[in-house]
Amino acid sequence: MAGRARLRPGALVGAPTRGTTNPNRLRRVDRWLASAPEPSSLLRRADDPLVVDLGYGASPVTTVELARRLRAVRPDVRVLGLELDADRVAVARAAADPPWLDFRRGGFELAGTRPVLVRAFNVLRQYDESEVAGAWELMLDRMAPGGLLVEGTCDEIGRLCTWVDVDADGPRSLTLSCKLSTLERPSTVAERLPKILIHRNIPGERVHELLSLLDTCWATAAPHQAFGPRARWVHAVHLLTGRAWPVLNRPARWRLGELTVPWSSVAPN
Repeated sequence: MAGRARLRPGALVGAPTRGTTNPNRLRRVDRWLASAPEPSSLLRRADDPLVVDLGYGASPVTTVELARRLRAVRPDVRVLGLELDADRVAVARAAADPPWLDFRRGGFELAGTRPVLVRAFNVLRQYDESEVAGAWELMLDRMAPGGLLVEGTCDEIGRLCTWVDVDADGPRSLTLSCKLSTLERPSTVAERLPKILIHRNIPGERVHELLSLLDTCWATAAPHQAFGPRARWVHAVHLLTGRAWPVLNRPARWRLGELTVPWSSVAPN
């Protein structure tokens, strides 16, 4: 990653987002945070289970949903929603009630907190690709040791969703998550790739190879549609692994419309 940025005390770092949000928009990444082995284990063993939701938008609804879902994993979790816009923070704080949920002004500097997990969704889409690594590093430098950043993008109602999980050593994996009942072909998710990859869906790039091959496997698995879209997706992922593509998660997660691959397999050339 790039060299570490220096911030003056109290500085807010970032640019305001559009603020678009909808209930349940981030349910797919929330489900992964609460049930996938690595993030859920990290939350369970944390000395201070603080989670930051960065750039929650005009409504705090997705931050509230995140807190409720994570409390099933760690009942004493504390969730902090951060926004640069003071009016958005005021609205959220007026609606906040539980002591384990709070809202403040803040950006990539994380408002001086040391969270173990950060969810940053639909935040970096407005930035240049060249700015992504620096934003990641700003957040990771301010997280608790061993912390995990989950940065990604989704469509307006959460049917197509992708994210990268990043720790102090850099990005670790890419996850695709789709609502299978409305999925025409897997490569549709390309329009919602994280900023670091969204311009890389072109011939010669690894992520393009992944999505093209996944489309082929999805087409080959078409006869399994008779047993439902989940069966078709699971078979398509099995075919993908048979083509020697490294897949990290298990069939139980494939059935959710998920696919996780190592970052090294899709990293930009």
